[in-house]
Amino acid sequence: MAQHNELGKWGEEVAARMLTEKGYRIIARDWKDNHKDLDIVAVTDDCLVIVEVKTRRNNDYMAPEQAVDYRKIKNITLAANKFIKMNCIDLPIRFDIVAVTGTNDENCVIDHIEDAFMPYMFR
Repeated sequence: MAQHNELGKWGEEVAARMLTEKGYRIIARDWKDNHKDLDIVAVTDDCLVIVEVKTRRNNDYMAPEQAVDYRKIKNITLAANKFIKMNCIDLPIRFDIVAVTGTNDENCVIDHIEDAFMPYMFR
């Protein structure tokens, strides 16, 4: 596996652990629909939370959450819509970002951004 993929998997594991410790119930991880994916799907306080995890070694180039651009939001929205329909979920929905900066459990910084973005709206 490529080094950046390993870093991303580690970041998702860190994010899942943090969310679980906060009381979130994770119902799906790395859910895929063709080329679209959802990193973490969780439930908290009767709300479905779609979590995009972004991991970077450092902030030299940009903060991890800055990588969630218009195209990424559109793909997350499409995947979330499919996930909700396939699983007949009837809960309010929220989109969060968990930004993980670092390379191991001892030196990482985790930033959980709740309500990080609004879903892309289609006409």
